[in-house]
Amino acid sequence: MTVARTLTAVRRGLLTLLGLQIAVAVALSLVDSYRRRGKKPKAFPVLAPETVPVGDGLITTYTFGRDLYDDMLAAIDGAKKQILFETYIWKGDEIGWKFKSALAAAAARGVDVHCIYDGFANVVVSPAFKRFPPSMKVMRYPIWNAGIRFWDLRRYGRNHRKLLVVDEEVAFLGGYNIGSAYATEWRDTHVRITGPGVWDLKRAFADFWNLNRRRRLTRSERPLLLETASDWDPQIRIHRNIPRQWNFPIRSMYLEAINRASRNVWLTTAYFLPDQDFVDSVADAARRGVDVRILLPLKSNHIVADWISRGYYGQLLAAGVRILRFKDAMVHAKTATIDGSWATVGTANIDRLSLQGNYEINLEVIDPDFAAVMEQVFRNDETNCLELTLDEWEARDLNRKFTESFLAPLRPLL
Repeated sequence: MTVARTLTAVRRGLLTLLGLQIAVAVALSLVDSYRRRGKKPKAFPVLAPETVPVGDGLITTYTFGRDLYDDMLAAIDGAKKQILFETYIWKGDEIGWKFKSALAAAAARGVDVHCIYDGFANVVVSPAFKRFPPSMKVMRYPIWNAGIRFWDLRRYGRNHRKLLVVDEEVAFLGGYNIGSAYATEWRDTHVRITGPGVWDLKRAFADFWNLNRRRRLTRSERPLLLETASDWDPQIRIHRNIPRQWNFPIRSMYLEAINRASRNVWLTTAYFLPDQDFVDSVADAARRGVDVRILLPLKSNHIVADWISRGYYGQLLAAGVRILRFKDAMVHAKTATIDGSWATVGTANIDRLSLQGNYEINLEVIDPDFAAVMEQVFRNDETNCLELTLDEWEARDLNRKFTESFLAPLRPLL
């Protein structure tokens, strides 16, 4: 009886602690939301789109949403055969309507238009916006995808990808969602590619569509059929996280590149909540003399993620890693460049949800010209950063140290 009471008390204590941690996280989010109300966004440095040849195609890099949206809409308007459009967030605002109207117009003129958006990410978007003409084939990835198989962890991943493929000729990939705020107020990175890599992105879309096509209202929905690509580009690889298949290659891609680094590792991410093995790889690179820099938002749009991520700062700074905090705007890019020859741009953040939970897609490029562009982008972002030093970190007040430690157990949820 005593053992049973003890176990009951322990369970209640753990549940109470978890409840307090969640309550603190909610309170922080509410306070942060209140403080942000009425604040006007500030300007930040951006670069004009730059194009470099890679293999048998071209890669154009975008660091400002308005430039990207203009080119994406132009590609949609010029489509002749097929458009494959996929996004995590699709706001029902001015920019969102521009994309919806352009896609509907393409479908009306006979273009085969397929669209995918995430139901959970757009739960607050007006239902009226989410009504599409029958000429468009639209998949709303469901909020609850597990059905009665609630125990199957492979069915809990969100569709966090952002992708556009037009006529097998051009494709766009990166961190930008669709919405007016992202056009001018967020610092993100996207790329436009031509050449053999476009087919790999088309296959990525088709595989996801075919895996989930029965989620559409028409259960007899025909699969997207593809021909086998005839060309390979050894300088470009597409990596896809597929939770349904328990396949998460993006984390391995990062670790392999970081472990091979000999000169520099410059990494930009919106949220930094990796597992300990990832942290150890980054710290080990710095200890062996590699110039390791991690660029993060000074204040992201998820304050709880900010608090929890700070739990890694001490060991990183002690190892010699430089932590740069982007000010006055949300940096949402998911990029890295290593040793002047390797780079990646994609949708995966450095957190558990992206690396071991969600559907994600990243472009890996081994090319010195593209790496040089990514280094230029990083240096430009650095001009808008505040660097965190080890002395500054160790001198933070007791309240901050306690809050970071108290929220640390929530790390696996993010």
